[in-house]
Amino acid sequence: MWQKIRRSLPLQLLLAAASAWLCATVFSRFADPATLTHAALNQQGWFQLLMLGKTTYIGLLKMVVGVMVLFSLIEGITNIGSIVRLKTLGGRTIVFYTMTTLFAISLGLGASLMLPPWQPLMETVPVSDSVTLINHGDANGGAIVSKIFGMALVNPVAAIANGNLLAIVVFAFMMGIALLVGLPQKHPLFEVIQGINKGINTLVHGIVRLSPIAIFAIIFDFSLTGGEALFGQLAMFALLVFVLTMFHGGVVLPTIAKLATGIGPVTLFKAIAAPLTMAFATSSSAATLPLSMQAAEEKLGVSPSTSSMVLPLGSVMNMDGTALFEGVAAIFLAQLFGIDLTTTGLVMIFIMAMVSSVGAPGMPSGSMSGMQLVLLAAGIPLEAIAILLIIERPLDTFRTAVNVEGDLIAALVVDKWHSKAG
Repeated sequence: MWQKIRRSLPLQLLLAAASAWLCATVFSRFADPATLTHAALNQQGWFQLLMLGKTTYIGLLKMVVGVMVLFSLIEGITNIGSIVRLKTLGGRTIVFYTMTTLFAISLGLGASLMLPPWQPLMETVPVSDSVTLINHGDANGGAIVSKIFGMALVNPVAAIANGNLLAIVVFAFMMGIALLVGLPQKHPLFEVIQGINKGINTLVHGIVRLSPIAIFAIIFDFSLTGGEALFGQLAMFALLVFVLTMFHGGVVLPTIAKLATGIGPVTLFKAIAAPLTMAFATSSSAATLPLSMQAAEEKLGVSPSTSSMVLPLGSVMNMDGTALFEGVAAIFLAQLFGIDLTTTGLVMIFIMAMVSSVGAPGMPSGSMSGMQLVLLAAGIPLEAIAILLIIERPLDTFRTAVNVEGDLIAALVVDKWHSKAG
């Protein structure tokens, strides 16, 4: 049993959250109610020591998030060098992936905004001074565009220092495209970028192993200071994400496949059942790629030249389920932390959910790196990441299956378009 707990991060997170709630419940029954406020608790040495776990975890995330986003996006772009030479097929692939991702984000944000607001856990939330926020005073279209451009077009070194992730993303895209145009595909620099990115991902993996400590501190804090509704709201949030993800995967994507290629839902799901099962079991679109290519060519009749390009690209940039999750999660956490999202904030969430899903690694819980970008852009504290980790892993299985489904449908549709055009 101990070995199972030691090897399973989701189980550790659940145990940490349950233990924190239990400890807070017992403590609150014996403590003076007047001492159960942030001001009073922050004067206690034991509480400061406990919160050090949260502070350390959040600080480590902030230390690496800018560099992580920079190199992960540059590597993702440089990995599709072969697509640049296949302009027609590559362009159609990117258009299709962009379209389905926009559908997913719009579905998530639209449903979240139509539902009653979530109950805030705190009256005020401290936001780090290093986070560059857009002034919400103006919400007209011109002001939004002007301010977004003002945030995006700055020195990349200053952007990393100030936590301006929008500027980091813009620079990463520009640099990635410049490297593809200016260097041969097998240039050693690409291997250097891959090596740096691998090291960063290893570092992030080590930091995430500390998340149970942060979870305990955060849940204990919330439970003592009016956060008893957290678990109920997390359950409702998980249900909302599950329903929306299943709707996108069970209705939206099959409808697109039917309209574009004429294939029915029953035939479609029979053909792609194996890769969807693998994606569900592994929570990794990258690990499912060989099986996806086999199903696309043997079951769906996609040409090898199309599947060999569309599916690898999809494992990098087509993350419909991830984009939907990030959009819904941003609305949920903003309302949970009492942050008023104006039109500017919603636009930032939409853009960042779109962009960060492109750079999300095809691995279990890969969306958590991009989620940081969305939260920081909307002014939501990074500690919210730890709250999502409680229920993120089970949702990730369904989300990855929908991501892989979108890749396979894209291969089918793009191959149909390409054969007609050819």
